[in-house]
Amino acid sequence: ALALHCPLGPIALAACLQVDAGSYNAFIQEQSLGIHYNTSNDLLDYVTDPSVFNYEDGMIDIPSGPGLGIEVNEEYVIERSAEGHRWRNPTWRHTDGSFAEW
Repeated sequence: ALALHCPLGPIALAACLQVDAGSYNAFIQEQSLGIHYNTSNDLLDYVTDPSVFNYEDGMIDIPSGPGLGIEVNEEYVIERSAEGHRWRNPTWRHTDGSFAEW
């Protein structure tokens, strides 16, 4: 069985979905859309048509456009790249101060 893990952005997710589509034994696709650690901006801001990643009843259609089936919002990528970043691996803690798995 194949269970792809994709905690990254829409380009990686689109690639994973294409692998899923070509694999007869893919049974789950993990992804990070709407997860609490995407706090600085929405991952779907990087694509021109976020509806490509609409889920319904836990299912998603495989993007059918050219290539990976998505179009990157290049203006937004340029805008965000001008700001730079200092990404650090986030640390989550429970209310008692102990480390939480993310």
